[in-house]
Amino acid sequence: MHELSLCQDLLAQVTAIAQAHQAVQVVRIVVWVGPLSGVEPLLLKTAFALLCVGSLAEQAELVLETRSVQVFCHDCALLSEATANNLLCRSCGSGNTELKAGAELILARVELTCVA
Repeated sequence: MHELSLCQDLLAQVTAIAQAHQAVQVVRIVVWVGPLSGVEPLLLKTAFALLCVGSLAEQAELVLETRSVQVFCHDCALLSEATANNLLCRSCGSGNTELKAGAELILARVELTCVA
């Protein structure tokens, strides 16, 4: 379950951000997950529930937002949505495409409670 190590890294980043802002609590964490990222969202949420205990993020809401798969077609120069198992251009049907989005795992936002 590589989601456990990914979650450890995620919590390390969140903790560093919280400490840099002198936060007393992490309220919400938003992560973008692409369908081609190799991450199973349910396993990531389970790992988070286990690892956040005793941390500044213990009460935080983990929000996983699924991103769409997008490809750029080198034949017709169109950026279009695709599915994880079909990376063909939606416009011309070409397979001469380049993946532009859908494989990411990005810490998009961290909401904190800070002491003034």
